Amino acid sequence: MSSANSNAHDPQSLARLAADVAVTAGERIFELRARGVSVSASKSSEVDIVTEADRESERLIVEALLAARPDDGVLGEEGAGVEGTSGITWVVDPIDGTVNYFYDLPAYTVSIAATVPDASASADGRRAIAGAVFNPRTGELFDAWEGGGSRLNGSPITISGKRELATALVATGFGYTVERRIEQAEALTRVLPLVRDIRRIGSAAYDLCNFAAGRLDAYYERGLQPWDFAAGLLIAREAGAAAVGRDEDTAPGTPFLFAADPALVEQLRSAVLGD
Repeated sequence: MSSANSNAHDPQSLARLAADVAVTAGERIFELRARGVSVSASKSSEVDIVTEADRESERLIVEALLAARPDDGVLGEEGAGVEGTSGITWVVDPIDGTVNYFYDLPAYTVSIAATVPDASASADGRRAIAGAVFNPRTGELFDAWEGGGSRLNGSPITISGKRELATALVATGFGYTVERRIEQAEALTRVLPLVRDIRRIGSAAYDLCNFAAGRLDAYYERGLQPWDFAAGLLIAREAGAAAVGRDEDTAPGTPFLFAADPALVEQLRSAVLGD
């Protein structure tokens, strides 16, 4: 596994470490899935589940990152919270798409991003400078570092460049509370008549990577947490995407993230919000 000086901020080295750790964790959760899934808890609702594999994956990731870079911080979906002194905080989703993992659908990922403080970059006040997303079911490894472009299994990727909403294939996701789903259903009724079609894959990180690779034309979602989008949004941006929040004064993330070609993103935002 790659290592780096704990005081170094070289984005390419950070991306390499993120990729190495994501692949190791992904291979582990794939092994665990073959043995069956043990649900250990629920979060926002009974259908928002946490598996033992989520917890083991996060432990593995945190240990590997801190072994390589002991001065860094870590923020993980399943509770990992490590204060660092280097200025780098790793934002980790040990299994993005846990419900897909539970049902053995091939659309779950491990997402790892190295971030630095930047209040203007996203709603959580962090900017990803390196990241990787790995799908162990398909063997797809997406990675990017700031200024270095995006790759899928080592080959450069770019967004589709779609500029017309009417012919755009748009991805989104739904939350797990009744109230949030009602809001998202209302937005969907506004968007669906205006686009080619909608896809709901079940992993925000994978959606953003598929968008970055040109397999989707745009993406939006409400209520994402930092670990959901940190790595995927960097990969999309480095592939040519523009990303905005609810309006000109909000960064992408919570409550809204819209990502599309720069010429399409405002059309998408207006369609979803009904402006």
